Amino acid sequence: MLQAGQLVMLVSPKGKRYFRVLDPEDTLHTHDGKLDLADVLNRGFGATVNTHLGRPYSILLPTLYDLIKGIKRHTQIMYPKDIGYALMRLGIGPGKRVIEAGSGSGGMTMALAWSVGDQGCVFSYDRREEFSELCSKNLEWAGLASRVEWFNRDIKEGFLQTDVDALFLDVRTPWDYLEQAAAAMSPGAPIGFLLPTTNQVQDLLMALEEAPFGDVEVLEILLRKYKVNGERFRPDDRMVAHTGFLIFARKNGE
Repeated sequence: MLQAGQLVMLVSPKGKRYFRVLDPEDTLHTHDGKLDLADVLNRGFGATVNTHLGRPYSILLPTLYDLIKGIKRHTQIMYPKDIGYALMRLGIGPGKRVIEAGSGSGGMTMALAWSVGDQGCVFSYDRREEFSELCSKNLEWAGLASRVEWFNRDIKEGFLQTDVDALFLDVRTPWDYLEQAAAAMSPGAPIGFLLPTTNQVQDLLMALEEAPFGDVEVLEILLRKYKVNGERFRPDDRMVAHTGFLIFARKNGE
């Protein structure tokens, strides 16, 4: 049963996605016609509702994938293919306390907040106030803001938390902050990094050799979709190839 104030995803016949917080007084205007949200409220997830021109729209509960792809962005966000592996490699789950540095538009923040649950907490750092504000608004839109604390702070001054379960750095020169990261982490806790170029990865690897971290891994994830046609099943002409290098390590014990 749908309720007012709930976030829903409405999908057009051509697959265009619209996200709306249900307000029975509101109307969605599309190229397919007007759609009264009161009509959506009276239906349920998985059902369809017609615009005033008779075009059917599907009513769906947004998944984490949908939310991340649908956020407002002023910066490039992490791709879901990279986020999924990072969450598992960092051991993110209910009740975990995790730091991220580089809030950006909040794609990774949203995934972390979704995963830690109501008992966990994400501490999100960005030295640029406009990015912290955008990230906060996106998490509020997704209904996950209560699981995140934002800090408009230069991480060279250190993190304000200690003994966190995991840490993720999405910054240009992460090797400059390994000491600060280690001071905030529990012994044995995992740390992750996202870097776009090979020379950055090399600089980070050399710094990790001198820092209290081990069990280092470097990888990239490629994604190729296929055309959905039973009679002519074949790969898409384009694929999401290199989006960044993922690097992981663990803090050494005392």
